Amino acid sequence: MTLLHETRDGFVNITGIPFEIDEGIAGRARIGLIVLASDHTMEHEFRQVVTMPGVALYEARIPNSPTITPDTLRAMAEHIADRAALILPGVLLDVVAYGCTAASIVLGEERVFELIRDGRPEALPTTPITAAFAAFRALGKTRIGVLTPYRDDVNHMVRQYIVNNGFEVPVFGSFNEDDDNRAARISSDSIRSAILDIGQHDDVDAVFLSCTSLRLTGIVNQVEQQLAKPVTSSNHALIWHALRLAGVKEAIPGYGMLYHLPADRS
Repeated sequence: MTLLHETRDGFVNITGIPFEIDEGIAGRARIGLIVLASDHTMEHEFRQVVTMPGVALYEARIPNSPTITPDTLRAMAEHIADRAALILPGVLLDVVAYGCTAASIVLGEERVFELIRDGRPEALPTTPITAAFAAFRALGKTRIGVLTPYRDDVNHMVRQYIVNNGFEVPVFGSFNEDDDNRAARISSDSIRSAILDIGQHDDVDAVFLSCTSLRLTGIVNQVEQQLAKPVTSSNHALIWHALRLAGVKEAIPGYGMLYHLPADRS
């Protein structure tokens, strides 16, 4: 290729510089995240874990109310497809993860999958509750202690959905906070204490934190060592599931028992 040099006004303008194209920062996998407008935690925890070369995250924020009610959760349905389509238009994604546990339960996973596929038909869809079920199966656990920040009507829907999908919920605990901005600020010490309280029951063989606002990745190893049972959360399971769906199969030390296991893609 011939370079064109133009000299004017005291500088040289060089055009047509040759270049090569490589795989970019996502040579292994591109993961799209649909993140709630009110979410403080999801992107932070994904970026704590997803540090392997060639795996990249791309996010779009979805409008939502910070007040968590069945009605505000349902209202997000109209935005899921267009937010999925907004992520790197014209570039193929491997996975798209929708980042709201309670809305995925209120709407139903299949409906969320349909909406994601409307925007990104090429990508494998997942949600936090989908990932949690995959995590329970990978861990071989069926008796799940659940911790949420939600109010009672949302809690009832969460518990019933988990039970309807073949798992037992012998112990259920909640902070009963319906403001997402406050839920995101529940301290790690409070979360740790609640996990240990729920998980100590003999009929609980794993603990699940339901809500992408609740923080776990920074303390999961320590809590599992104290409890001697596996612990996961909406974000923790979703990160693992998105990576496994995208073909990232290696163990990821430092983030608990789940991160040493494969996922069933059937």
